Amino acid sequence: MESDRFATSAVALVKPAIKTAGIKILIIDILTIVEMELRKLRHEPTVLFTRAVQPVLWLLIFGQAFSRVRAFDTGGVTYQTYMTPGILSQSVMFTAIFFGLSTIWERDMGILQKFLAMPIPRVALVLGKALAAGVRALCQVTIIFLLAAITGIPLHWHPALLLAAAGVVILGAVFFATLSMIIAAIVKTRERFMGIGQLITMPLFFASNALYPISIMPDWLRVVASVNPLSYMVDFLRGALVSGQLTSWQADVGILLVACILATAVGTYLYPRVVT
Repeated sequence: MESDRFATSAVALVKPAIKTAGIKILIIDILTIVEMELRKLRHEPTVLFTRAVQPVLWLLIFGQAFSRVRAFDTGGVTYQTYMTPGILSQSVMFTAIFFGLSTIWERDMGILQKFLAMPIPRVALVLGKALAAGVRALCQVTIIFLLAAITGIPLHWHPALLLAAAGVVILGAVFFATLSMIIAAIVKTRERFMGIGQLITMPLFFASNALYPISIMPDWLRVVASVNPLSYMVDFLRGALVSGQLTSWQADVGILLVACILATAVGTYLYPRVVT
């Protein structure tokens, strides 16, 4: 009887240690994939600057031109200031949504098959690549921040707000990167992926509050915007950077977290199917 009690106590003590060790190993696996993906960025740093051209044009040309038009209430700020969080979110989405293209390239090169043969969880592969997309997105956002500072766009530069904005940028990048890996697992060819990627990015962008408030949208578009994760990323960034008040941060972060969890679960399930 004493021996059974001892065995039960020992198992109860060992189980948490095993779970903790498993979590640590998973985190190490994820960080390893992140580091591996970021090596590509180190060898191709010009990618960051070429992808920053489009948001720069939006801010400098579109933003300044439409600052002269008083079509709707921007909350007492210029339209260029109002749209800056939307352009930040657009840059994050465009950076992450085509991340799945590298998955197809890795399959064609035979690299993906080696990844899948490694003794690491599939979720570590998906999350590692998605977090690497988040780091890339942060680099893009830094460029836009520098442009905003140079052009005198009045934003809130409080360190806590900037840190919160960085966290939401990573969340948004994780969602769009996992979405792109889901698309890559379904279409399986680079040509189809590029077509679908271009097909969904602009509707997601314009069916959000990136350029205009949801209140001026027709009813059907409001419904689309309310289920668009990009809207919640823009809403959080606009509160953090423009108004300095995170009045609805719980809803914004909560919906982005749920979207990331669902996309990661589906991406983890479909990821091995890229090679079939």
